[in-house]
Amino acid sequence: MSTTRTQGDVKMGANLVPGGVTFRLWAPSAQNVYVLTGAQLQAAEQSGFQPGPDSAMFSLGDGSWSAYVAGLGEGTPYRFWVKGTGSTGLKRDPRARELGTAPAYPVCDCIIRDVARFPWHDEDFRAPAFNDLILYQLHIGTYYAVDPQGQDKRRTIGKFLDLLDRIEYLSDLGINGVQFMPVQEYPSETSRGYNGLDLYSPEIDYQVEDRQELLRYLNKANGLLAACGKPPLTPDQLSAGQDQLKCVVDLFHLKGIAVLFDLVFNHAGPGFNDQCFKFLDRQQYGDDNRSLYFTDQTWVGGNIFAYWNQDVRQFLIDNVKQCVEEYHIDGVRYDEVTVIDANGGGRFCQDVSSTARAEKPQAIQIAEYWGGDRAAAIRSAPGGLGFDAAWSDKVRLGIRTAVQQAGGGYDASVDMRALLGCLYRPDGFDAAWRAVNMLEDHDVVFAGRDLRMARLADTTDARSWFARSRARLAMGLLMAAPGIPQIFMGQEILEDKQWSDDINFHADLLIWWDGLGVDAVMKDYHSFCRDVIHLRATLRGLRGDSMNAWVTNEQDRVIAIHRWINLVGEDVLFVANLQETNRYGYRVGFPSGGRWREIFNSDFYDGFPNPQVVGNDGSIVVEGGEGWNGMPASAAITLPANGFVVFCR
Repeated sequence: MSTTRTQGDVKMGANLVPGGVTFRLWAPSAQNVYVLTGAQLQAAEQSGFQPGPDSAMFSLGDGSWSAYVAGLGEGTPYRFWVKGTGSTGLKRDPRARELGTAPAYPVCDCIIRDVARFPWHDEDFRAPAFNDLILYQLHIGTYYAVDPQGQDKRRTIGKFLDLLDRIEYLSDLGINGVQFMPVQEYPSETSRGYNGLDLYSPEIDYQVEDRQELLRYLNKANGLLAACGKPPLTPDQLSAGQDQLKCVVDLFHLKGIAVLFDLVFNHAGPGFNDQCFKFLDRQQYGDDNRSLYFTDQTWVGGNIFAYWNQDVRQFLIDNVKQCVEEYHIDGVRYDEVTVIDANGGGRFCQDVSSTARAEKPQAIQIAEYWGGDRAAAIRSAPGGLGFDAAWSDKVRLGIRTAVQQAGGGYDASVDMRALLGCLYRPDGFDAAWRAVNMLEDHDVVFAGRDLRMARLADTTDARSWFARSRARLAMGLLMAAPGIPQIFMGQEILEDKQWSDDINFHADLLIWWDGLGVDAVMKDYHSFCRDVIHLRATLRGLRGDSMNAWVTNEQDRVIAIHRWINLVGEDVLFVANLQETNRYGYRVGFPSGGRWREIFNSDFYDGFPNPQVVGNDGSIVVEGGEGWNGMPASAAITLPANGFVVFCR
């Protein structure tokens, strides 16, 4: 098949058009570019290979090359052959929608994919409002995977489709958003995903290749679709890697759960190989400033993108658009935006956030930004980077510090004022939901770093009463605090081990899901998390902007949080006791008098259901004429040790 010149505006990458496929590659310093398919592609790895003129691409005069090949279609393998001033050889398409597995990575082919081949069922899905989000962060390769006999198979790396076994579990948990750690192709055998090299292609190791194994997953998918009243998929509709990821997103949507991708635009690599997009136009090696997409500046072993270059910026922006348009995602977490901003990428941040917002306004743009002026991440251009929300460490540091201090025992000093201060929105944040709060995340509790909450709460015994009660209290504070709460995989079952993506050397750190069946403490904590998450989702006051919090007495270790919605009400009062003893007749201020219902008590989940719960028998009568803690009314209440109670009208 021979190439011919393209007509009109041609999209970058490989795209199906009537009668064939158009190809376009940005390679401004290349001397010649060819697109190889069929017999030429099979021969390209042989010594002395030279592409024929019938595979030549044509310069468009703007630094890019294009060609049309008639007769090509869905599933066709291809690669580019680039002749440059420094070298000549094969290159993968940086915008390839999928990579092949024979030959194996990194000398693999790119696969032409029809973006419309997957039959979506999510037309009625609407993502939650930003202030209603409750997020769950997970790593696909290590999260959950079982074989046909129900045995754990994560030591062979979990797949996209293994998430089908956890969709109903996560729906029952009550979260309404999942944030996948990076799903794009990375060069190493195992990875957290932050060293990607093929940003438009789903990770090969997360895909199911075996046809018989795929049928097992197909049955799972069709069972979930049938339960939602949707038509089944065919084997062909689930055979492509891109469609396996789309199927997962589709089914999460059918269960009312938004999906966020984690995109890494601060660097690529390490693990670069000759056929990747570094030195794509094959200039002379030696100076990474000639590598086309990158500068000579590095971050965590990889190269930082050349944000000064409009074509590089557009490549990254188009990647976000691809995720929104082709994968129907509902938001993006942008990894380490601090690095982007510090390396000349402030304008890029403004462009990518505004473009994504124009593409899908209801898709939340979340920045991981640790600069001195944290609010710069969420301020509008020109003074800020323009993202909707940003990760915040304020709540995490405050609550974890208080829990750690309380671990010193009854007489230990706990800085309650610092705990109080961490609950208020960060400086410069004009709305509570703009801060994404968590107690654990993929960085904090990674192997060799900080302890998971259960172990932090009691370093000697992660199953003790001290550990489980303090962990419940910490989770309660997270759900009561203004902002978007996010939990990390396994946190909801009181997993006490740190985590690692390296299943070869750290298989002992995989989440112990079997504990839900045999460990009463894990089962109880899971019940607690499910109910406190549902509490957050049910009470509008907990999801609004308004908060007034106070420490009744620093030595008593009691803190109260009043949440409400301005001009509406929906008042909620959360009262926590960080001391190891129960408190009876403890006076606390209330926003108004009358009967208040005790709708949640963390002590109920210790030995769930706890037959001897320390609480207020379901309600109290608040004295309207007796102010306390700066509030117009008050009541003497009972507080469980290392616990909290929640009241509403």
